[in-house]
Amino acid sequence: MSEYRNFYAGRFVEASSPKRIDVRNPATGEVFTSVPAASEADVIAAVDAARTAQHAWRALPAIERGNALRRLADTLIQRAERIGTALAAESGKSLADATSEVVYGVELMRYHAEWARRIEGEVIESDNAAETLLLRREPIGVVACLIPFNYPIYTLVRKIAPALIAGNTVVVRPSNNTPASALVFAEAVLDADLPAGLINILTMDHDVARVLSTQPAVGMITLTGSVGAGQIVLDYCKANIAKPSLELGGKTPVIVEPDADIDAVAAAIVAAKTTHCGQVCTSAERLYVHESVHDDLLVKLKAAFSARAFGNRSQDASRMGPLANETSRQRIHAMVERARAEGATVEAGGYLPEGDGYFYPPTLLSGCRQDMEIVREEVFGPVLAVLSYAEFDDALALASDHQFGLSSVLFTENYRKAMRAAATIEAGELYINRFPADPYQGFHSGWKKSGLGGDDGKHGMLEFTQTRLVILKH
Repeated sequence: MSEYRNFYAGRFVEASSPKRIDVRNPATGEVFTSVPAASEADVIAAVDAARTAQHAWRALPAIERGNALRRLADTLIQRAERIGTALAAESGKSLADATSEVVYGVELMRYHAEWARRIEGEVIESDNAAETLLLRREPIGVVACLIPFNYPIYTLVRKIAPALIAGNTVVVRPSNNTPASALVFAEAVLDADLPAGLINILTMDHDVARVLSTQPAVGMITLTGSVGAGQIVLDYCKANIAKPSLELGGKTPVIVEPDADIDAVAAAIVAAKTTHCGQVCTSAERLYVHESVHDDLLVKLKAAFSARAFGNRSQDASRMGPLANETSRQRIHAMVERARAEGATVEAGGYLPEGDGYFYPPTLLSGCRQDMEIVREEVFGPVLAVLSYAEFDDALALASDHQFGLSSVLFTENYRKAMRAAATIEAGELYINRFPADPYQGFHSGWKKSGLGGDDGKHGMLEFTQTRLVILKH
């Protein structure tokens, strides 16, 4: 069992409290390590360190901040397999996938480092000829970063890289399901010789997370998580009117038109639905299939879902891995059982496997209706609800008739229909003839209950800034 310590003020700190957080390997259900639970005093010290560091950090030329991010990217590459080993053990991913997540995070960090010379303000025309209006982009200060369990290293980079390039400092709270990889990530921070207090990473329980998020020096809270977690963060923000940036739940609709390549669509759906056991916020959750191709696609999906193996990916990386914990597994199975009771047909899966680990089979449900819970609520697992439609406009209406609006998918070769969807669908993203993969030069932002603000690209970086208007009389 490795010895993990919290990281703040530029060093690894011995636990000030005997309280520990057990970390289980979801492929076996066994505790493989534990991490220290930060105390309120630890968190306050970390925020103080971040506030102190931020004054000097924001004063640096942005190009120097970019160079610091590049140094961190280099040290992360050197430790990629070590971070990946911890991530694989706590997430159920294969070592190859976990290490690749670190590498992809490095690419994202290098992308944000390039924003050093691209942070722009505006010159605004004044009504007075002897006056100029300047709108400056400024950092917010200390940012609390709350990280999910599904892609914990990539999402950590997704938040800290734009925050840092904009001149902020960060205090990171990893998920208690996947905290070990974040503490190994901190070793790379130390190796990069960054200013003390720039990046602080602490594991903690929910009560201490509230203390972190309500510290007066915290000017922004960024979260990737559930709608319920987002509502809690909004409550935290009230204490100091901190800025929220929330990437929350999703219920991605997939519309399949008759002109789509059904074999290719079936293969893409299965791959997307079973990636990380469906624990992806943009994973396909509602499948709307035109009635003329519904039965054909359902047959192909049933065969593919039934054949998709699942199990411990450390033994066979071709398998679909586990859910994060037993609570998730029981919640998902209960949703499937309620869908069955409401009239859905279980075409594949839909049972609790015997044996160790938090596994759930790829599950396909046909005969679903728009008013069913399985269609209305996020599953966040390897379950797909299938519905049929007669007219394209009906499919568009059904796809948008929802509380969530994160991603959406359309399979068609008809450019008029593609453009109609692009102009009307109620979601922050529309993928045409492919599944979501969040290009980091784009902007990943949800509508409705799927969030406030967003990540990636220019607009994601600007989330970590605030404006100052300068009125210059001359």
